[in-house]
Amino acid sequence: MEHRFIADLRPGERIEDQVFLVRSKDLRTTTQGGLYIHAVLIDRTGQLVARAWQATEEQFQAMPDGGFLRFKGRVENYKGNLQFIIDAMRPADPASFDIADFLAATKNNIEQMWKRLRSIIEGVQHPDLKALIAEFLADESMMEGFRRAPAAATMHHAYIGGLLEHTLSLLEIALHVIPCYPKLSLDLVLTGLFLHDIGKVKELEYSTSLGYTDEGQLLGHIVQAVLWIDNKAAAVASKAGKPFPDRLRWALQHIVLSHHGQYEFGSPKLPAIPEAIAVHYLDNLDAKINMFLTAVENDRDPENHWTGYQRALETRIFKPNVMENSTD
Repeated sequence: MEHRFIADLRPGERIEDQVFLVRSKDLRTTTQGGLYIHAVLIDRTGQLVARAWQATEEQFQAMPDGGFLRFKGRVENYKGNLQFIIDAMRPADPASFDIADFLAATKNNIEQMWKRLRSIIEGVQHPDLKALIAEFLADESMMEGFRRAPAAATMHHAYIGGLLEHTLSLLEIALHVIPCYPKLSLDLVLTGLFLHDIGKVKELEYSTSLGYTDEGQLLGHIVQAVLWIDNKAAAVASKAGKPFPDRLRWALQHIVLSHHGQYEFGSPKLPAIPEAIAVHYLDNLDAKINMFLTAVENDRDPENHWTGYQRALETRIFKPNVMENSTD
């Protein structure tokens, strides 16, 4: 049976036998004291809040968190958003559906993006940074993951190839912006941008669904990247027969440690060198613009000029193109 994508569902529609990926689940209590399941179902086009009323503990435990099920139920409109009322659910045979229906992917050509990214970072002139970049590029397993990984599980560039797309976008922006500040090192900024999120290769799970690995939950991408920089710098030193410069390594690790910009956003350190504050704001710019554009693109109400409230952005977004049909 052809998959009916979430983005195409409409209020009043019945689903008789549809596979969804269960992103999360929660067993809750109604005001009358009964149990119900609150879940988030996803495919590559979006997510759908689902509820199973009069649920049991056994039903909840049988529902795989991060797994696939076949569902029967109906789509309803709830406070301007769709919700799915589950009537029945059963296991889904992995051979009966296409995993590609559940993993959103970049619309750009991955090989073309990878070729352009390499051309930029291989243009770094500083000999120690150039050698460090070469060590990362030579790690074929890591780079294979880098080309495929998302940049996040839910926030921005949350799709296959998203990390590569996000990193390339940052490098392109840096090539235009950083020369406006001659006292900043373009080589250090480019290297920092290349490595700032590289730990997401291990932090995130992206084989059958988007989520976090155990390693990612325990360490996080920031710590992972800092450890990798240490390891690769040691490899450079071993091949060169001389130590990798401490201050340069510290500066690069500091860029990674501070790129979220604020303690409450997960940065162990605040930016303390000009290149670090540049990386933070470039990263934030690209992430936020992607979130705005994605929210507009995924909005399912063409009659409304505004999206629903975007909690991560703390606002609703005005959808019409204000430049369309405009005159001077």
